[in-house]
Amino acid sequence: MQKILVVDDEPSMRELLGIMLRKEGFEVLLADSRASAAAQLAKGPVPMVITDVKLPDGDGIEILRHVKAASPETIVIVMTAFGSTQTAVAALKLGAHDYLIKPFDIEELRIVVSNALEKQRLQEENLLLKAEFRTRHGLDRMVGVSPSMAALFELVRSVAPTGSTVLVTGESGTGKELVAKATHALSPRRDAAFVSVNCAALSENLLESELFGHMKGSFTDAHQTKKGLFEVAHRGTLFLDEVGETPPSMQVKLLRALQEKRIRRVGGTDEVEVDVRLIAATNRPLEALVQERRFREDLFYRLNVIPIHVPPLRSRKEDIPLLAEHFLSRFAREMGKAVSRISTEAMDRLVRYPWPGNVRELENVIERAVALETSNIILPERLPMATPAPSVSATEPLSEGFSLDDHLRGVEADLVRRALEQGGGDRAAACRLLGISARSLRYLLEKHRAAPSA
Repeated sequence: MQKILVVDDEPSMRELLGIMLRKEGFEVLLADSRASAAAQLAKGPVPMVITDVKLPDGDGIEILRHVKAASPETIVIVMTAFGSTQTAVAALKLGAHDYLIKPFDIEELRIVVSNALEKQRLQEENLLLKAEFRTRHGLDRMVGVSPSMAALFELVRSVAPTGSTVLVTGESGTGKELVAKATHALSPRRDAAFVSVNCAALSENLLESELFGHMKGSFTDAHQTKKGLFEVAHRGTLFLDEVGETPPSMQVKLLRALQEKRIRRVGGTDEVEVDVRLIAATNRPLEALVQERRFREDLFYRLNVIPIHVPPLRSRKEDIPLLAEHFLSRFAREMGKAVSRISTEAMDRLVRYPWPGNVRELENVIERAVALETSNIILPERLPMATPAPSVSATEPLSEGFSLDDHLRGVEADLVRRALEQGGGDRAAACRLLGISARSLRYLLEKHRAAPSA
C-alpha cells in the first residue's frame, strides 16, 4: 500500500483528506506541524507529501526543501490559500509537482494525485527501460573469453566515457553494431538516443534526407518537414554502419557536419546545431579505398580517431562453445523448447568450421538447430554445414574417418572466405581472385552459408 503524508494544522482538513485518500487505497500519515512532519519523514521515505504552506511552526516550503534534499523522487503537492499564487509558483520552482488553492474540490485533489502518481510511474518505467538498455546493449551482450575479446572489452570501457569518434572495423557478422551499442551504453550519453543507419541500404538522395532531414516540398514526396537522424540523435550517439559505401558527394556533407557540428536540411536555408557522438563501422579497408580515391582522406581521419577492430570468429575458436551455448539458451527459451545442450560431436563440428559468416552465421545455425531438434540435445545432423577435416599433406597417410567430401568443402569454403577478405568484401574482386563468375560465387556463398553481405 502506497503511503501519503498529509501536513495541515486544520484538524477538519486533515480528517477530510485522510478519509478521501484511504478510500482511494492509500496508507495515510497525518502531521499538524513542520516538526511532526519531520518526525514522520525520519521514519523512512514517503512516496508523496501533501502539505499546506502555512503551518504553526514554519511553512510547507521548508518541508518541500527537506523532502527534495533527502528524496528527490518524492512527489510534493502544495496547498495554499487563495491569492497566494506567488508562493505556489516558488514551490514549483523548488520541485513541487503541483499546487492546490484552498478551498478546492475533492475531485480536483483526486485528479492531481492521480496525475502525479502516473508521472512517477512513467519516470520509474523510463529508468527501468534505460537500465535494461544498458544491460542488453552493454558488454553483457558481448560473449567471449579469448584474449582478443578481452582486449576489445577493455578498449570499449576506456573509449566509452570519451566523446571521441570511433571507427569499428571487422568482417560482416562479427558484431560491429554490438560494439557501437556497448560504447553508447557505457558513455555519459547513454540516457539519450542511439540512432543507427545503414549507409549501404539507401540511395544517395534518400541517405541525405535520412541523415540531415528535409523541408516540406523540397522534393516530390516531401509532404511534410522531417528531422534527420543527426537531429534525432542530438546529445546521443549516431551509428553509421557500412560507412565505406557512402557516395563521394555525401562524404563531403558528412565531413562538414562533423567539423562544424551543424547540419542543413534538404531544401532548407537555416543551419541546425547538433551535439552528436559519431560511431562508424565498415567491413571494407578504408585505407585502400582512400588510396583508390573512392573515400575522402580527410573524412577517414575524422572517423578513425579511435579504431576498434572486431576479430573474426575463426581467429577466436575458444569463444565458439560459449557463444553456441549462449544462443542455445536464448532460442530454447524463446521457442519454449527443452533443448538444453549440444552433443560433443556437434560442438566439435561447430569449433572446426571456418565460419565465413562469423557470429551472425553461428547464431543462425543454432536457431535452425533448436527449431528442428526434437530431443533435448542438438545432434550433428541438425547442423546445416559440413566441417572441413583436418588438412593432410601429400606424404601423410590417411587416417580412419577421413572424408574427402568434407575436406574439399572445407578447402572451398576457406578459399571463398580468403578471397572475400583479400578483396575487402568486394564480390567482383573475389570473383577475379578465384577465377569464377558472379553466379558461381553466389552459389558458393549459399552452399557454405556465408552471410549475404560478407
